[in-house]
Amino acid sequence: MDFEKKLNRLEEIVGKMENGDLSLDDSLKMFEEGVKLSRECNSQLAQAEQKVKLLLNVDEDGNTKTEDFQAE
Repeated sequence: MDFEKKLNRLEEIVGKMENGDLSLDDSLKMFEEGVKLSRECNSQLAQAEQKVKLLLNVDEDGNTKTEDFQAE
């Protein structure tokens, strides 16, 4: 599942849990799935940050550098 689909699923889970109509068992299952998806998304974001740093490792003068990824 790609990042956007995982994020959409997380939003869906949060919405269902906020609604308050789930049983305790269903809430726990949703929470477990949400934690798993959250960890996967965080991992994908960390990998993307590393790729960005690699792509920015040489400046105009050919000097090696790294820059932290900053989302706008």
